[in-house]
Amino acid sequence: MIQDTILIHNLTIGYNHKSDTHIVARHINASLCSGELTCLLGANGVGKSTLLRTLSGFQPKLEGEIYIDNREIKQYTDAQLATAVSVVLTDKCDIYNMTVTELIGLGRSPYTGFWGNMTDVDRAMIEKAISLVKIEKLAHRMVHTLSDGERQKVMIAKALAQDTSVIYLDEPTAFLDFPSKVDMMQLLHRLSRETNKTVFLSTHDLELALQIADKVWIMDKKAGVTIGSPEDLALDGSLGRFFASEGLVFEDATGLFKVRNSFYSQLKLIGEGTRYEMMRKALARNGILAHRDVESLNSIDVGDGLINKMFKISLQEKPAESVRTIAETLDYLKSHFTAVDDSLFNLRR
Repeated sequence: MIQDTILIHNLTIGYNHKSDTHIVARHINASLCSGELTCLLGANGVGKSTLLRTLSGFQPKLEGEIYIDNREIKQYTDAQLATAVSVVLTDKCDIYNMTVTELIGLGRSPYTGFWGNMTDVDRAMIEKAISLVKIEKLAHRMVHTLSDGERQKVMIAKALAQDTSVIYLDEPTAFLDFPSKVDMMQLLHRLSRETNKTVFLSTHDLELALQIADKVWIMDKKAGVTIGSPEDLALDGSLGRFFASEGLVFEDATGLFKVRNSFYSQLKLIGEGTRYEMMRKALARNGILAHRDVESLNSIDVGDGLINKMFKISLQEKPAESVRTIAETLDYLKSHFTAVDDSLFNLRR
């Protein structure tokens, strides 16, 4: 059952520097729910890390209230807070002479006391965390032998072993290659569902967040924090306003961003399916607006890829030419038209 785990009322965050108080964001009113993955987005320096540190109790708030499981954060002792909130940081930890299972076991520290003596319950929680993250094959590995992606999964398992209702993560996909980023985000989304925990993370991976997150927080110095589902923020224009730039455009139809191309000429593109889309994309990258509705004497027929696997290029006053690949198509266009002419192509070399 989804319910509010974190409630934030009129929160102001920032920090004190000497005799001055630097305010990062004011009047934040929001909630974080159990069973949901929420992503915090924003430009570098906007204050995402400050917000995460404040919500996790590492940094004092300037004004307002933060309720965790219906209890104001100031009412928690450090030991109590460690059983309510766990944090996974970006920093790479250099750990030697420790196995994966031993590192995950450190997540039980709030429960095992000074000597760290584990009970059967503690060991069961460690095994459960390993199973949830699906890293059984890593359990007996030494931590320093792990890849960045493996190490990040181990740190998430450690947070699960801590058995808190809230997990905060600071840039969990940093240092990962793209497939590992996707795997990490999907893992966190799955864990939010299977464990009914509140998972809140900061990220620069905008495209992944918009496709995987249940809720998005957009942090901006002028507008403050804007909150909603990716789809609602797309519909009300928030995503386009915050992230669109001269080189980036938001597509309402897909709810995703794409590179904004500058077009110098156009042609008619004939066909459909994947071959059509890939050719259109390649031509756009080279300054040519190409689609089936363009009125032009110049055209490319992409074929169907099954019986007709050739790309047929038909240019005015030139014999039709057939080539096998998109790269050959571009080479043909570049070799035939190099000068600026209203009736031809202006392709940048």
